Amino acid sequence: MRRCAARLAVLSGALLVPGVVTATLPGSGHAQPQRYVYPLKVSSNRRYLVDQRGRPFMVVGDSPHSLIGNLSLKDAAAYIADRKAAGFNSLLVQLLCVKYAGCRPDGTNASGITPFTTPDDLATPNPAYFAHADAVIRLAAKANIVVFLDPIETGGWLGVLRRNGVQKDYAYGRFLGERYKRFGNIVWASGNDFQTWQNPSDDAVVLAVAKGIGSVDHVHLQTIELNYMVSASLDDPRWRSVVTLDSAYTYSPTYAEVLKEYDRSSFMPVDMIEAGYEFEQNLGSISYGNPDTLRRQEYWSMLAGATGQFYGNHYTWRFADGWKQHLDSDGSRQIGYLVKLFAGRPWFRLVPDQEHTLVTAGYGQPSAEGSVDSSDYVTAAATRDGRLAVAYLPDGGTITVDLARLKGPVRASWYDPTSGTYTSVPGAPFRSAGGRAFTAPGKNADGESDWLLVLTAA
Repeated sequence: MRRCAARLAVLSGALLVPGVVTATLPGSGHAQPQRYVYPLKVSSNRRYLVDQRGRPFMVVGDSPHSLIGNLSLKDAAAYIADRKAAGFNSLLVQLLCVKYAGCRPDGTNASGITPFTTPDDLATPNPAYFAHADAVIRLAAKANIVVFLDPIETGGWLGVLRRNGVQKDYAYGRFLGERYKRFGNIVWASGNDFQTWQNPSDDAVVLAVAKGIGSVDHVHLQTIELNYMVSASLDDPRWRSVVTLDSAYTYSPTYAEVLKEYDRSSFMPVDMIEAGYEFEQNLGSISYGNPDTLRRQEYWSMLAGATGQFYGNHYTWRFADGWKQHLDSDGSRQIGYLVKLFAGRPWFRLVPDQEHTLVTAGYGQPSAEGSVDSSDYVTAAATRDGRLAVAYLPDGGTITVDLARLKGPVRASWYDPTSGTYTSVPGAPFRSAGGRAFTAPGKNADGESDWLLVLTAA
């Protein structure tokens, strides 16, 4: 959540929360029933998240950082209903919110209620403030949406943590753990532009809150968002015993950071917690947050092994003037097409094609640095049983695929990420033998060049 030049450059629930949500995905034309029982947990192979019944959970997140701080319950309900209808199942939210996260400097919510009865004293939580936070989280629970809840975000509250000291920070964490351990729809997401985590004393005060939570809350996952320009939770070894979800953060091509985390010897599920936001000039990047930029970030993340990701919107992270008119944007609609592509397939079994044994030619040049729009790298992944393979071509063109990696006969189609529609590949189905060239159809429905090649066993 880059609060600096990046954004200035533009202007009580039950422990288990069962629910059936019938969400109409944008452009899908039909309802997609989603049933999850929370809290979330880690899959047996540690590659993705599952619900309490073992159902794979793909994080489809929006980032309304100031939801608790800036909206009334009425507006929060309207926002959550819209996100549910758009296919989102996760929200990244700050429990405490000051100017850095788009709220008022004194941390009051929309009703003027302060989070602490004594300003900045973590030992004096204001019951009225936290009752409002409870109500917002319960609204999300009714929509079967998970709240990735930041207990005290470091962009705006690190000074308060320092002044309170480790013992009071830990006690504040215990307070939160006790209060929210029976809310099923929570993942604890500490940090937020935590630029000074390598300073042991700064890290200690943030870690104290997380450890305080974990001392009494033994059911919810925990993660931490570290620093921009690029980072991941497991970069900080002091958090290894606390985090159970690895959150990647980058403004460069997302596949690089996700693959770095995927390839750790001691790995855990990785999500893309933050990359470029829609309608914003993204920090350190020459690329504006246009839908084509967002699509690259999103499909690269999924095909590099992520368990999901968060979308962000300039108007809704801080609920700026006009936010209601910018909810159902192109970027929001097109992440719905990503859900449409992956949700009905075993996305959680896809293995990234890092050695280029699937896409053997035409895959471009990977880069861990530079702007998103300058990378032409083709990410691809396939299931070990040879029944599904997907490749994302950010600039179109021609790739060569070794069809021997798939069961035959091989069905082939092009998926348009801007319309959610398929185009058949002439001559399919193909024998599962040898290399075959596939050339993208040209311009997609938005007049851009990116396409996905989808190969399935007949």
